[in-house]
Amino acid sequence: MSVDLNTLAIELLPHIKEYKNKIFVVKYGGSIMENKEAQKAFLADASLLKAFGINLVIVHGGGPAINKWLKRANIESQFINGLRVTDEDTIEIVEMVLSGSVNKKLTAELNSLGVNAIGISGRDCQLITAKKKYSYNNDERIDIGFVGEVTSINKNFLLQLLNNDFIPVISPVGCDSLGNTYNINADYAAAAVACALEAEKLIIMTDIEGVYKDINDKNSLIKKLTSQDINKYIEEGIITGGMIPKMHCCQYALEKGAKAVHLIDGRKEHSLLLDTFDQSGTQIVK
Repeated sequence: MSVDLNTLAIELLPHIKEYKNKIFVVKYGGSIMENKEAQKAFLADASLLKAFGINLVIVHGGGPAINKWLKRANIESQFINGLRVTDEDTIEIVEMVLSGSVNKKLTAELNSLGVNAIGISGRDCQLITAKKKYSYNNDERIDIGFVGEVTSINKNFLLQLLNNDFIPVISPVGCDSLGNTYNINADYAAAAVACALEAEKLIIMTDIEGVYKDINDKNSLIKKLTSQDINKYIEEGIITGGMIPKMHCCQYALEKGAKAVHLIDGRKEHSLLLDTFDQSGTQIVK
C-alpha cells in the first residue's frame, strides 16, 4: 500500500520538530539497497528530515554490489563468523564498489532531491581510523585479511560538514597510520560515528521489523530493550545468530555516547519516517 508523503509529514510534524538541530546517524544497506521502491522512499524521507532541520549522517553498506563485482572478477566470497575474508584483490574491489560506485550513486540521488549531500570515504581526512580485526574460533585467532575495526572518528571534520548544511554520506572504508585500507562492517562504522557525534538516534535499517521474542510470531515484536535485556535474551536463546553481533553493536553505541538506537524495517515504504517516530521498530535505550 502506497503512503502519501505529504500526509505522513503533516501527521508526524509535531514529533519531527522535537528533534530540530539534533543529529541522526542512519545505517543504510543490505538488500534494502536492491529494492527500488524502498530506496526511493528512503531518499524522500532523508530529504524531508533535512528540510525540517534534522542533521543527518548516512553510513551505507553494499554487500550485494560487492558480491556482484567479486563474481565478475572470479573471486569467491568467503565469510568467517559473518565477516568477509578480504585479501588484497578483494579489498581493492570493496573500495572501488563502496567508495566509487555505491557512495557516489547514493549521493547523486540525494542531490537530485535538492539537498546538499557529499559522498566521502572513511579514508578522507582520516575520517575513520582503523586497525586490523581478527576473527576467533574458541582460542584460535584467524587472520581474515584487510578487515578493520574502528579506533577513532574525525569528529571535527563531520561537524564542519554538518555546520555547512551538508548530509555526509559515508563509505565504511578506513585506514591505519601506515596507509593500509580496511573493510569495516557498516553497522559498527555507523555506531562509531554516532558515538563520536553523541547522536540523538542511531537508526539501523534492517531486513526485519525489529527484535522478536519468537521469530515465528510476528506479534512478539519487542518495542523497547535495554542493554541488560539484550544480555538476558542472548543467554536465553531468544536473540540468536546474526542478530547477536548487531545487538552487541547497539550496546557499544549506547555505552560510548549515542542516546538511543532504533532498529527499523528498511523494506517498508517510508520506514525512516514511520518507524523512527511512531516507535514501530525496536528501540534500544540506556
